Amino acid sequence: MFIAQEKLKNNIAEYVIYMYQVEDMVRAYQFNIEQIRANIIRPQIKSESFENEAVTWYQDIIDEMKSRGLEKKGHLHRLGEVITELIYLHNTLKDVVKDKKYLDLLSAADENIEAFQKKSDLGDLNLVEVCFQALYMKLLLKLKGQEINAESEKAFDTMRIILAYLTKAYHKMKAGDMSMFEQ
Repeated sequence: MFIAQEKLKNNIAEYVIYMYQVEDMVRAYQFNIEQIRANIIRPQIKSESFENEAVTWYQDIIDEMKSRGLEKKGHLHRLGEVITELIYLHNTLKDVVKDKKYLDLLSAADENIEAFQKKSDLGDLNLVEVCFQALYMKLLLKLKGQEINAESEKAFDTMRIILAYLTKAYHKMKAGDMSMFEQ
């Protein structure tokens, strides 16, 4: 919970990937708040008041996931809103501002994004969503201890750089700094 709040404020891309992990963890514990309390919250939080706050936070996530039918797959509404904002920002930088550096990053990652999208059967997901899916998959592979070859590392890196650029622009935009829109 505290990690999510800090990431939301300071690194929106890390926030999205962290929350994907939280959603999967909630599913793994079959939406059981007592198992989450015992296995996730208590080992990390020693204060009873913070524990209760964390339980409330997880319970809110559980309630939203259940109410939206996200038991098997899908993402929280709050993540959908962030992704939508990032897609709008992506489209603005690409099509309206024609940000040269961003266009160069997109060009460098284009083949990798397309290949990942096809291999992962992601259909017509937006490029931003594909990048998030790729980096989340990379995280899961690392957590499982699976080796990632050098070619795949390079491909993931091109997508990470796009999300890093978008993240920086997003936080500037949220702070009211619209300089990235000036060319």
